[in-house]
Amino acid sequence: MLDIDAHLLCVHVRVQRQQSCCMQDQQEGRETSREDAGPAGPAGRTQDQQEGRETSRTSREDSAEDTKQIKKAQEKGKATKSATGLKAGKPIQTPDSPLEIFIICAQGVCRFFHTPKDNTDTEDNMSTGRFPSGGRDKYRLHMVTWNVATAEPPDDVTSLLQLDVQPPTDLYVIGLQEVCATPVRFISDLMADDSWSHVFMDTLAPRGFVKVASMRMQGLLLLVFAKQAHIPYIRDIQTTFTRTGIFGYWGNKGAVSVRCSFYGHKVCFLNCHLAAHMNYALQRVDEFEHILETQDFDVADTPRVLDHKLVFWFGDLNFRIADHGLHFLRSSINGGRVNLLWDKDQLISMKKKEAFLQEFEEGPLNFKPTYKFGRNSDAYDISAPKSCGKKRKPAWTDRILWRIKPKNVPLDDDDDKASASTEDDLDEYPLVVSQDKYTSDMSYGVSDHKPVMASFSLELRKHFDTALVHVSPEGVWSADHDALLNYTVQEDFMSSTWDWIGLYKVGFKSASDYETFVWVREDELPETDEIIQVSVDKDDIPLLGGHFVLGYYSTNMQSIIGLSANFQILESKRAVMEGLVPENANGLTK
Repeated sequence: MLDIDAHLLCVHVRVQRQQSCCMQDQQEGRETSREDAGPAGPAGRTQDQQEGRETSRTSREDSAEDTKQIKKAQEKGKATKSATGLKAGKPIQTPDSPLEIFIICAQGVCRFFHTPKDNTDTEDNMSTGRFPSGGRDKYRLHMVTWNVATAEPPDDVTSLLQLDVQPPTDLYVIGLQEVCATPVRFISDLMADDSWSHVFMDTLAPRGFVKVASMRMQGLLLLVFAKQAHIPYIRDIQTTFTRTGIFGYWGNKGAVSVRCSFYGHKVCFLNCHLAAHMNYALQRVDEFEHILETQDFDVADTPRVLDHKLVFWFGDLNFRIADHGLHFLRSSINGGRVNLLWDKDQLISMKKKEAFLQEFEEGPLNFKPTYKFGRNSDAYDISAPKSCGKKRKPAWTDRILWRIKPKNVPLDDDDDKASASTEDDLDEYPLVVSQDKYTSDMSYGVSDHKPVMASFSLELRKHFDTALVHVSPEGVWSADHDALLNYTVQEDFMSSTWDWIGLYKVGFKSASDYETFVWVREDELPETDEIIQVSVDKDDIPLLGGHFVLGYYSTNMQSIIGLSANFQILESKRAVMEGLVPENANGLTK
């Protein structure tokens, strides 16, 4: 025991010294960046300032890598526990630091690593590739793909969104193709949201959903909505697009995508509209491969679509049913035997030939082919298109697939390496995807396509559950006097003097749907856990009051990374004086 105590004492002193040096280096880096930035105001964020922030980010990444290595050693330590008589992962607390030190003692070797103060993981619930007891959460994702054929949206999309289904949905992802994109209409849609975006926002916002991202390329539109409670944990949102129409110069065909981090898990949604007609199956595969190769994101660990842990591929993929005659197709559909058509579906056939397609999963096609219908009709339109003169056969053109990033496969001829690789590939933050529903809704007739919906359960262990910024109102708010709000950076991130805090009415539709906003402090970047107070001018506060929420928007992450609890703004006496409310309303008099 004396030798073990000596090891603990040595590690304890060493940790204190390393903590002190690390904190001093980060502090000096921050101070240097502030001096370089100068009093330039909101537009004065310089490259040196950005690099100063990156210094602390790099330190954390190095620390995280050390943590992973020590956890592997900890697992090996468990295997030798009976031989050494020592318990791996014993925690001790330093007297002057909020960090814990985990000592790994196996065969006389001691190591250490840091975890944040609020981390409650111990030996009993650390993940080793399987879900620890009580360490997983389940979220429900509802997806829609629909070629709307330039039509205006229907008045009611309740059935399309499955709004009354239990358990409730956490995320909505909606991919549309052939949204009306005439030159005049497209320019007007760029200046304001299109009619389809409006109908989905108007439907989902009262139910507590916020549009967190959207991407439009001519007729292709991708929308992502999330329950308000999840907003601070959806980060690093980026969008991109790829044109494949008319030799890659026209955007009537191609793909739009949104990528983000959902509780630390990297997810990408890819909405595609590929080449049409029966004879272009190979071209569709080539187009999809081109999209995967050319789309890139400004994210170090996930620069490509397939780098993401979870990818959803959906849209009007335009694959047809080959070989079968029209009579056999119609009899199979009308007789409820659509499974007889699966073996001739072009996408299913291509998946057998193309290795990269085999990584994508799809549920069984137990619904009728979704193309082509007469508008406002349940009858298939089999009339011959002018381009080929042959009668058009029904097809499953509209699809939703998904892909979990495969683990690296070890070499078969090296058993030792294979064993090590298997252990290295244990996922500390696993993600399990299961499809609960895959169907179409035949009740919608505004287009010649029927919409396709899929519901998924995402079972995962969170990388984090603390918002980057805590924001809250201070005192009583009304338009009769200036108001105060406080914000605190809880974890270091790439903040900017262009960040702002918006005042949102409860039930807001998107980050831009604010009543007013204030810039964050512009003279210097915040310290972690520093409470910063900002004033809101009374003239910017709604006179009639109501229930509101504050949101901290990060320009670098392109998302709201901190939300306050709902709070009430009192009705102003000025509202009565200006005749906005009746005299004596709520006890107020002129």
